[in-house]
Amino acid sequence: MEPGSVENLSVVYRSNDFLVVNKHWDLRIDSKARQETLTLQKQLRHRFPELADPDTCYGFRFCHQLDFSTSGALCVALNKAAAGSAYRCFKERRVTKAYLALVRGHIQESQVTISYAIGKNSTEGRTHTMCIAGTQGCANPKPSLTELVVLEHGLYASSPVSKVLLKPLTGRTHQLRVHCSALGHPIVGDLTYGQAVDREDQPFRTMLHALYLRIPTQAECVEACTPDPFLPTLDACWSPHTLVQPLDQLIQALRAAPDPDPTDHGSGPCSPSTPQPGPGLPHPETEAQRASCLQWLSEWTLEPDD
Repeated sequence: MEPGSVENLSVVYRSNDFLVVNKHWDLRIDSKARQETLTLQKQLRHRFPELADPDTCYGFRFCHQLDFSTSGALCVALNKAAAGSAYRCFKERRVTKAYLALVRGHIQESQVTISYAIGKNSTEGRTHTMCIAGTQGCANPKPSLTELVVLEHGLYASSPVSKVLLKPLTGRTHQLRVHCSALGHPIVGDLTYGQAVDREDQPFRTMLHALYLRIPTQAECVEACTPDPFLPTLDACWSPHTLVQPLDQLIQALRAAPDPDPTDHGSGPCSPSTPQPGPGLPHPETEAQRASCLQWLSEWTLEPDD
């Protein structure tokens, strides 16, 4: 995937209510900076000027976030009702997301469940980062869960690397980057949570990509799978030598899996069978969370739920 420009927006799903784009790496979703900066919002305005909503700050309603350095599937709602229906899916933990990453070292297990609690780093100079419970300065850590599946072992610029599929079962800030680092296998190119090496040896990007996204709204199933960017034909520094598990089989399993439904609202449009409870029921909603939800819904949907 070439670096982003205003003209080369890649759309992988489109309906009357939603777009899913394949966001470029090192691209901000939006920006209030005065200087001219390329953003996903500007790409959308350039490609779909007729879809921009003047009632929103940036013209488009982003249903979720991807880090600046992360590429891949990102969903955009095209009206208030659609944004509200997507928000409910995220709030009820009914969204399925899967990422690809190249991580340092050869992970010996074929599958790993990472369950380090994650909190905000209160250490001076590191307050923009997150950390795991038990480390110095880790404030208010919350339970966090990531499933990791090893796809391939190989070398990246002569260093041992594993290609992995990551499925976050919670949605903490920087969760995948923090969890991989805590496991001892930081993401290749992650300068914040990765290993300090010579700048000359740094990859051209952080090797984290949002591969798959499914949002089972009541009206439609928003489902998209983006192309794999971590192929030797696209990056000569990456040289896989041992196949552990085929990616296409895992994608088929993601598509066939029932939607998580811990709130017991019944099957959504994507579910091929009766959904089973997800890993861990959500905690009871606090008054502050409820107020935040109602404020969000009042801004993005036609009417908030009772």
